[in-house]
Amino acid sequence: MVRTQIQLTEEQYRHLKKRAAAEGVSMAELIRNGVERFLSTPGGLTDDELRAGARELMGKFRSGKNDVAKRHDEYLAEDHR
Repeated sequence: MVRTQIQLTEEQYRHLKKRAAAEGVSMAELIRNGVERFLSTPGGLTDDELRAGARELMGKFRSGKNDVAKRHDEYLAEDHR
């Protein structure tokens, strides 16, 4: 392993310390797990986080078409031509 040093806000430190204690691991282990998760997922987001982001966008944009639910495949094909 390589030793490194990072700076955290006091709030981050308190939360990490509390979470590490709750999970019975060291803060270093918790940070390593977080880094591994970040590096192994697209954009550092989990599937649940990606879905939550998509749900937040639902209904925020208008196409001007009222039949998108029925013809979505056709509209996607048109856009990719």
